[in-house]
Amino acid sequence: MSILVTGGAGYIGSILVEELVQQGNQVVVLDNLSQGHQRAVDTRAKFIKIELSDLKKLNQIFGSYNIQAVIHLAAKSIIGQSMIEPQPYFQNNIVYGMNLLDAMMKHSVKKIVFSSSAAVYGHPKKMPITEKEVTKPVNPYGESKSMFEKILQWYGQAYGLMSTSLRYFNAAGATLKYGEDHNPETHLIPNILKVALGQSPYVAVFGNDYPTRDGTCVRDYIHVFDIAKAHILALKHLENKGYNKVYNLGCGKGYSVNEVIEAAKKITNTQIKTKIHCRRPGDPVVLVADPKLAQRQLGWSPLYSDMENIIDSAWLWQKAHPHGYKEDLG
Repeated sequence: MSILVTGGAGYIGSILVEELVQQGNQVVVLDNLSQGHQRAVDTRAKFIKIELSDLKKLNQIFGSYNIQAVIHLAAKSIIGQSMIEPQPYFQNNIVYGMNLLDAMMKHSVKKIVFSSSAAVYGHPKKMPITEKEVTKPVNPYGESKSMFEKILQWYGQAYGLMSTSLRYFNAAGATLKYGEDHNPETHLIPNILKVALGQSPYVAVFGNDYPTRDGTCVRDYIHVFDIAKAHILALKHLENKGYNKVYNLGCGKGYSVNEVIEAAKKITNTQIKTKIHCRRPGDPVVLVADPKLAQRQLGWSPLYSDMENIIDSAWLWQKAHPHGYKEDLG
């Protein structure tokens, strides 16, 4: 297939694009490089730097390439920042996302896999979380994802758009070639490993008074390669059964912040200092997925997402790239 991937120079996008081209697909990557890295784009893919605000250029791209489907990863995604500055989150994740949809409709591209988030659930009442759980986001980032899911549903009803939204939980880990390099880095595991490498003095733990087994937040972690595989299966599912669906991507098991830190100490064989900070606004206490629907309908299962493998793979990549993709610039 000829597939357009937005945000394909980012953390998840880079690994997804590598797997897509490995399977023989023609891939066009769109990214503004605000968080992505051109060095993270597989050289077999076509890379175009673009802002999704540029509808004219988007239409030119759809007119120049025989795009058959879209995987939409591009988004602003820092929860804490969204609480302080919601405007760019709604602008980027909804308004510019609709630019993408409008270009798709103009060029009769009717298949899209959307990178959604467990943040749509807010403070869910039941664990593990099924897709039937009411979506009540508690931060603008999650709200923007929830709103775009609804837009996809309405576009499906009105224009025949076929979509799958993947609500994944905490992406983590790395492949040998591609890993996590954000600025600022807000994800727990790479920040733990920065301490293990001596690049940071401590890991910030945001709250230790939550109603959990050790007082720290609990999350379901999933290996980034498993997430990439799910996108590809979701795209094939659209080919065979074209309708609008949402799926959770997770392992069904939660780890507290402290448990992840303890696991990292064992993998890295280092002492990792921590410092307790205030709770972050908009942080749910526990988020653990029920992934059975994706397993049953997409034939997907997380093969690489045990915590030891996640941390070990991230550690190998971060040791090889202690300054991220910057050192690859020569």
